[in-house]
Amino acid sequence: MRHKGMTRRSFLASSAAATAGLALAPRIGAQSANDRLNIAAIGSGGQGMSNLNNCRSENIVALCDVDEQRAGQAFQEWPDAPRYADYRVMLDEMANEIDAVLITTPDHTHANPALACIQLGKHVYVEKPLTHSVEEARILTEAARYHNVATQMGNQGHAGDGVRRVCETIWDGRIGQVHTAHIWTNRPVWPQGMEAPEEEMEVPDTLDWDLWLGPRSYRPYHESYLPFDWRGWWDFGCGALGDMACHIMDPAYWALHLGFPDEVELVRQEGMTDVAGPDSSVVRYHFPARRGMDPVEVFWYDGGEMPPRPEGVPEDQELGDDNSNGTIFVGDEGVLTCGEYGGNPRLLPDEEMEDFEWPEERIARSPGHHAEWIEACKGGPAAMSNFDYSGPFTEMVLLGNLAIRAQERLEWDAQNMRVTNYDAANEFVQNEYREGWELQ
Repeated sequence: MRHKGMTRRSFLASSAAATAGLALAPRIGAQSANDRLNIAAIGSGGQGMSNLNNCRSENIVALCDVDEQRAGQAFQEWPDAPRYADYRVMLDEMANEIDAVLITTPDHTHANPALACIQLGKHVYVEKPLTHSVEEARILTEAARYHNVATQMGNQGHAGDGVRRVCETIWDGRIGQVHTAHIWTNRPVWPQGMEAPEEEMEVPDTLDWDLWLGPRSYRPYHESYLPFDWRGWWDFGCGALGDMACHIMDPAYWALHLGFPDEVELVRQEGMTDVAGPDSSVVRYHFPARRGMDPVEVFWYDGGEMPPRPEGVPEDQELGDDNSNGTIFVGDEGVLTCGEYGGNPRLLPDEEMEDFEWPEERIARSPGHHAEWIEACKGGPAAMSNFDYSGPFTEMVLLGNLAIRAQERLEWDAQNMRVTNYDAANEFVQNEYREGWELQ
């Protein structure tokens, strides 16, 4: 069983098209619009503290973190909220007092607490990437729909005006049919391309190392994993793609109705090891025709790799965000660029903006990324990056890591979540779980 009330067969048989749909129907919540939610946090330090700050309008009723030092600020800010190291104990003791849960942990520990909360009927906000594996993203998407809970993934730029203007400009036909999109980031800004450490270090007194490992196989503690460098290790993070693609690829995913690729390929990489992501990579995704749009190729660049400058755009004109993060859409009638979160969208070359007027607004503007989720938890419209959107989006993003690790061109069957031309790559579609941590 993958989760309560749904067999693996029914889970796999769900249509990929339905999974990829932008289901924005209202959720049915127990809260009225005037009530305050009782929110718990799993992962209360770092980005977890940021998420808590964005939910100050509600009641923070419980705080969970495996590192009491890292969560120290949250513990001080909400001194009356019970503190836990193990989210399972928190849910056992406080399930009846919790309406919704913020999950802000390393990538490898997103799916387990999220699924447990969903099965209890709790609304969930989960940081990006939604999950560590493709299969986990599909499981959470199906579980959230089955249990009818309000969801949101933490790709905060999805609530911005910039990404909406990108969509509206492309849908208005201002640059014609888009045949290529180039997306890049200056990440990783943490170590990658490493070998597994051989030295065993003493675990800090404030850290529960076994709980931090969660579903991963036990290994000795080493400072190269924490507090931030876990992103570069395949067992814990998803590399530069996992960190940034759910932000930077969002304008392309939304505006081009990308859904699932039928092909993904590693163009080149430098420095990858069996246990760690590469220092740099370029990945090509191919998407078939969809919703009146022609087939499109989407290229991902990280670690200093950059896309070719579009023809006719002078060298002194900025691409994306000062060339550090961004997207270029190349259409048959023009070029559009935007920054990391879809910000500062503009036509290229710069003179194309002199007499340009933005198209009529077609997408409702957001009250704020966390505010959307809070409203959805109280029975309002679904948040815009709910799991019916962000689950398939995460699947698409993580397919890039399949191609990086397999170092092959992969043909993808989204319906059955299988690589059809290179079976060895299928081992990366799902995770292996330590005994007692299996997804149930």
